[in-house]
Amino acid sequence: MSQLQKLDAYFAEHRDAHLAELNEFLRIPSISALSAHKEDMQTAANWLATKLKNLGIENVSIDQTAGHPVVYGEWLHAEGAPTVLFYGHYDVQPVDPLELWETAPFEPTIRDNKLFARGASDDKGQVFMHLKTIEALFALDGTLPVNVKFLIEGEEEIGSAHLPAYVDANKEKLAADLILISDTGLYAPGKPAVCYGLRGLAGIQIDVRGAKGDLHSGLYGGGVQNAIHALANILASFRDEHGTIQVDGFYDNVRPLSDEERQAYKDLNFDEQALKEEVGVTELFGEAGYSYLEQTWARPTLEVNGVFGGFSGEGIKTVLPAEAGAKITCRLVPDQDPDEIVAKLRAHVEKHKPVGVDVTISEFDKGPAYITPFDHPVIQAAGRSYERVYEVPTAYIRGGGSIPIVAAFDQMLQLPVVLMGFGLNSENFHAPNEHFHLENFDKGLRVLGDYLYEVASLPLK
Repeated sequence: MSQLQKLDAYFAEHRDAHLAELNEFLRIPSISALSAHKEDMQTAANWLATKLKNLGIENVSIDQTAGHPVVYGEWLHAEGAPTVLFYGHYDVQPVDPLELWETAPFEPTIRDNKLFARGASDDKGQVFMHLKTIEALFALDGTLPVNVKFLIEGEEEIGSAHLPAYVDANKEKLAADLILISDTGLYAPGKPAVCYGLRGLAGIQIDVRGAKGDLHSGLYGGGVQNAIHALANILASFRDEHGTIQVDGFYDNVRPLSDEERQAYKDLNFDEQALKEEVGVTELFGEAGYSYLEQTWARPTLEVNGVFGGFSGEGIKTVLPAEAGAKITCRLVPDQDPDEIVAKLRAHVEKHKPVGVDVTISEFDKGPAYITPFDHPVIQAAGRSYERVYEVPTAYIRGGGSIPIVAAFDQMLQLPVVLMGFGLNSENFHAPNEHFHLENFDKGLRVLGDYLYEVASLPLK
């Protein structure tokens, strides 16, 4: 019986027990953004630490940070073998609006072979798969083919604010040959993908202030600047009608796509019509000269995420608003510096600020993009493991989103990062009715086990 067949038999035999155990984890409302759940965050960290110890992982600790704790553990008895650092997060997004959930967000429910719960896909379900993979290898072989370390944090959903300092202070403890992360997704149902790059992030809030208070639009309209109109002018100045960003120097350091990458994306035969139907639009929109995949994986963006100000209740209120604001995020690509982009946004706003208002800018999440050459041995090994289980070729893709700590791992630990995800874009992570397709839970366990055997055979030392 092959190693993969042994993994398959083990996971099939223990499936019900594993799902029951995962449900325990999902019932913990570990919402990092809400102070009311601080004790729940500690409960989740304790749960993980106990599970790691039960697996046989050593030197397990719950390391406090200035925010929520980090869970660490290691097993280092595979002499001469590579070391894999597993990263994941146990915190989840808030559940609002609660009324849109079909079942309670922290009461896991299976429907149509999908596990519904907050965190089922992002990222508790995938973190749990790392634990069960280690359990299976210990059970089958009595040992592990590689050395392993675990770093599971509780602040990914709020930007991993305190993790870089932790990593910087623990470089020796976290030393490894590669970092394995399962917090991304497949390219499509039944189509596995290794993600070799992520976009970075720079976020700001623009606050516009005009008069000292709202004014009667009949008495003052036309003679005093309206804060919403002023804000609208600023927002309109950011992009042209084709979506090309008009901020001076915004594209200066953008790393161009290689011909090989552009051909690889073209070969995926992405179905734009299916996407339009999925998201409910009649036409797609984006920067001229680039395909949808190129736009969303390898080109930077500037998006208005929210606008506020004035009266928005039922009926009408004839006021001239004194205040207005907007939240903006830019997704960045390799070689763009988040601090430089924020400085350019500030300069742009100052240049386009209308008369009669004051404008302030607040900074939010920032992080650089990350990319690893997709011909790296650890990336190609991941592709082989996917193909053995899914029995179709693996796609090599970039992700349009951001995992803030990935670039920090790259810079501080100087290790290749392997993003082996098993979610799907349709699984409503960050939204009501988040779920995880159990077909990919089942296959993903086998992929991860096979991958650790693959890594053991690589000349990484």
